[in-house]
Amino acid sequence: SFSPAKMSSVVQGFTKSLAMTVLSEIGDKTFFAAAILAMRHPRRLVLAGCLAALIVMTILSAVVGWAAPNLISRKLTHHVTTLLFFGFGLWSLWDAFFGDGEDEELAEVEAKLDADFKANNGTAKTRSKDVDEVKKQKRPLLTQFFSPIFLKAFSITFFGEWGDKSQLATIGLAADENPVGVILGGIIGQALCTTAAVLGGKSLASQISEKIVALSGGVLFIVFGVQSYLSTVES
Repeated sequence: SFSPAKMSSVVQGFTKSLAMTVLSEIGDKTFFAAAILAMRHPRRLVLAGCLAALIVMTILSAVVGWAAPNLISRKLTHHVTTLLFFGFGLWSLWDAFFGDGEDEELAEVEAKLDADFKANNGTAKTRSKDVDEVKKQKRPLLTQFFSPIFLKAFSITFFGEWGDKSQLATIGLAADENPVGVILGGIIGQALCTTAAVLGGKSLASQISEKIVALSGGVLFIVFGVQSYLSTVES
């Protein structure tokens, strides 16, 4: 049965995770990568690949965070989480005031994908379009879903997020909050950001003020840190 207290903990985990995910993901490397990939490949495949990677990453991170207090003491997990939030808060504030800005990050991602795109295009042009079309029609739905574009979007996003600030913060949140709420908030946050990147394209990505996003994210992480610290003091 779902008690009001349990429902409240799910809602709290969901709200924190949603806010943290949106502020961590907007304007980061995987956001730019999704925007650029969507300009060159079918949007639905890019969106499906990016989202699949982010959902897998969110669930994995939340499971690690949920398991952490069972492996090491809850008190130690709580202290690590508090330090993590304060650390990320200061890191984001530093980025907001002294960071290189999104132009450099966008240029870096674009250059990397450009080189990859040109290398793939060289081999692709030698194949006949008619043969490709026949193959495409013959392929079952599942094979189309796991197309090279889907797999490329998945791998770029998955490995881009691995060890990223948002992944570690999700682990920390799941150790402190209801993991179901954290997973739901994370997935919805990722879906909003990735859909915006894929539909909005590079123009949206380049218009986002990374300074304001980093500033907001920094403040949010410090608020989480203070909440986490106060709950340690109270208990």
